[in-house]
Amino acid sequence: MTKRVIFLKHISNFVAINIKNITFIAIMAGLYIHIPFCKSRCIYCDFYSTTSINRTDEYVDALCKEMEMRRSYITDEIKSIYIGGGTPSLLSERNLTQLFESIYKYNKVYDDKSLVEVTIECNPDDVSPAFAEFLAKLPVNRVSMGIQTFSDDRLRFLCRRHTSAQAVKAVDNLRNAGFGNISIDLMFGFPEETAEDWMKDIQKALLLNVEHISAYSLMYEEGTLLTRMLSEGSIRQADDEHCLRMYEMLINSLTGNGYEHYEISNFARSGFRSRHNSSYWDDTPYIGIGAAAHSYNKVSRQWNCDNIDTYITSIENGELPTEIEHLDETTKFNDMVMTALRTSDGLDTNKILALFGKELYDYLLKNAKKHIDSGKLTTEGAQLRLTRKGIFVSDSVMSDLMYV
Repeated sequence: MTKRVIFLKHISNFVAINIKNITFIAIMAGLYIHIPFCKSRCIYCDFYSTTSINRTDEYVDALCKEMEMRRSYITDEIKSIYIGGGTPSLLSERNLTQLFESIYKYNKVYDDKSLVEVTIECNPDDVSPAFAEFLAKLPVNRVSMGIQTFSDDRLRFLCRRHTSAQAVKAVDNLRNAGFGNISIDLMFGFPEETAEDWMKDIQKALLLNVEHISAYSLMYEEGTLLTRMLSEGSIRQADDEHCLRMYEMLINSLTGNGYEHYEISNFARSGFRSRHNSSYWDDTPYIGIGAAAHSYNKVSRQWNCDNIDTYITSIENGELPTEIEHLDETTKFNDMVMTALRTSDGLDTNKILALFGKELYDYLLKNAKKHIDSGKLTTEGAQLRLTRKGIFVSDSVMSDLMYV
């Protein structure tokens, strides 16, 4: 119900691409930069990261060189920039200054800076008053923090570095530095977590009055310490019905306090939807820079290797350590159905007809009918949307609409 959908299909072999042999045709509107460094790994995380934080200088050098190498990839203005990780707030002031200089040197960023969303992910314990003031001097205008929970016991369970008090203080520090767009992440579905525990987290989040909240159920990903603990029997996973109740509590509480539920896991004050993340859901092309970063240009997807040593060495040699998947019409159709239906805007069926033709359009409407009849989907003009009932079983609804 709140699972993050993974739709990147790694179907081709690893290749190192010489930049001189590539003709880039994409029109990009989003720029993502991956910072993989962490002081320690959280027990649930399956994203690529490394604790080799002594390599930040040479990694940032490689990022800047990759942007220079790929400057022709972007033929339209960048309107959203997202620095994610990992822990970008581990970078030094010199690292971040160098990075932003290269972003604006090698990318065609939209002229009206007030319309460009620039997000950086931070760990709450890194956001001192001095660091918040430094961020405010950069082009950054949005900060995203993984608070996850306000329970110090659950934070220790996750191996998070910060405390609940530090999370609250971090928001205060950002406000004092002038930030008016703050996002926080929350998690629910912890082992032994009660509905009352979760409601306390929601209420504390509401007291912070941030502009954006993302919330996810705790996921048991292959290869993580969390999954090993589960298989060893040291913890017990929360059952689906309990997680469903907590998700419903989340929706009721946040929408009842003025947040728009604009995507399955995301809530925003009016005017504060994440523009960058929305590009992933509305078929906007984007470019990814750094180890394990992904790019999409409506024709293909490509992703850099998830190894910092290989990444740095390849970039230094003038090569992109990249895999590419060329997209056929069926994959494009399925991706559009899956991503658009995650949002409150829904899926534009006229767009499906124009892009994919009558056969896939008829297929979509035929398979949607039973879910419309059962109250899981609704239509308004050409828009097809999940209902509240449908959101709770969104994976199965979207699966039924995909062409196989």
